[in-house]
Amino acid sequence: MSWDPVYRLVKKIPRGRVTTYGELARALRLRGGARAVGYAMAACPGGHGIPWHRVVGAGGRLLIAEPQAALQRRLLGAEGVTLEGGRADMLRFGWSPRKRGVSGTKRRRARAR
Repeated sequence: MSWDPVYRLVKKIPRGRVTTYGELARALRLRGGARAVGYAMAACPGGHGIPWHRVVGAGGRLLIAEPQAALQRRLLGAEGVTLEGGRADMLRFGWSPRKRGVSGTKRRRARAR
């Protein structure tokens, strides 16, 4: 399976913001949900500019094991994301992908034809 759609969406997460595995799965309508996104992130290729560190668990929890967790904390901190108790404040730092698909205006025009 190609994880390219996941990686393209992760690249859109702005600097200093985070999103959850579940948010990405919902935006992509991915079978397997958050767990599938987790597999994609675990297989994330290095050197492709994919900001893997901006993807966190539900409630802003950091879920990956050491030593990558330490690196994730450092990278997020460098972007201004503060962590309290191993969590990012999702109200302050959370980002949600916009709904994908055809906008309402385009959908109405398509039906009218």
